[in-house]
Amino acid sequence: MGRYYKYKFKFITTSNWWISIRIYCRRSSNYSSCNEQCSTSNARNAVIELTGTITGNQVVTVPDGIEKTWIIYNNTTGAFTVQFKTVSGTGYTFATTDKTTRIFYSNGTNIIDSLIVNTAGIDTLSNKTLASPTITTAATINAQGELRLADSDSSNYVGFKSGATVTTNTVWTLPTADGTANQVLTTNGTGTLSFATVSGGAAWQAVTTSTTFTATAKYGYFINTSAAAITCTLPASPTQGDFISFIDYAGTFDTNNFTVARNGKPIQGDASDLTVATERAGFTLVYADSTQGWLLQNN
Repeated sequence: MGRYYKYKFKFITTSNWWISIRIYCRRSSNYSSCNEQCSTSNARNAVIELTGTITGNQVVTVPDGIEKTWIIYNNTTGAFTVQFKTVSGTGYTFATTDKTTRIFYSNGTNIIDSLIVNTAGIDTLSNKTLASPTITTAATINAQGELRLADSDSSNYVGFKSGATVTTNTVWTLPTADGTANQVLTTNGTGTLSFATVSGGAAWQAVTTSTTFTATAKYGYFINTSAAAITCTLPASPTQGDFISFIDYAGTFDTNNFTVARNGKPIQGDASDLTVATERAGFTLVYADSTQGWLLQNN
């Protein structure tokens, strides 16, 4: 049966800045040492752990001409890079914070990263497709990177990105349910978003020709009485500040009148419906209270 050997390469920086790699072998209590280049016998081992506190960027080389696979664990401490390469070719460089286990192979000339990485460390994935990934912690897109949501054939997308300069970290919490028609997304000033009805102006609706309909607070209506008179019923339970706007769309209020049914609340302090017979009339009713009811903002 074959034997399994595990080696530890320990970097030791000396006063003349040469690197010594100390190799611990399970075969005996003895150890041997070498400089940056490992012997062919050492490079035959399948698992290599790099340890020690390093005070500069390091390079570990294996002899040219070896075609095999290694599992390399960068267990060094110190914010410096470690490169694993062949003597004459290229290789892979562990970044200063890359303390991971990787699988490399040599084609006899260069060391090549297999792109098989461990799940414990931090790894960089470039141009990779992840099928239905689940992220269980916070995710950061650096340097104004865009979050892109593609359409059905992925030919175009919509997206979001951060502003150029963000002075403080901000997280927005989305509402737990959808809003109603014509509502907008608002913030409470501390990052919590919610849906709210637009204020400060009427949400204008399509031209109305129905002979009867019930109005909604904060809506505006174009009333077309060219075919027949129209009656609009006001909301049954208005609150102070609610308003509704009306405009004579076709200039026919004088021919076919427009009636506003009060629905139990006064209009201009009077317990009577409002009938409008003025051509091109436009007006807004604002609810005050149960005493005065709906008041005309303009005539």
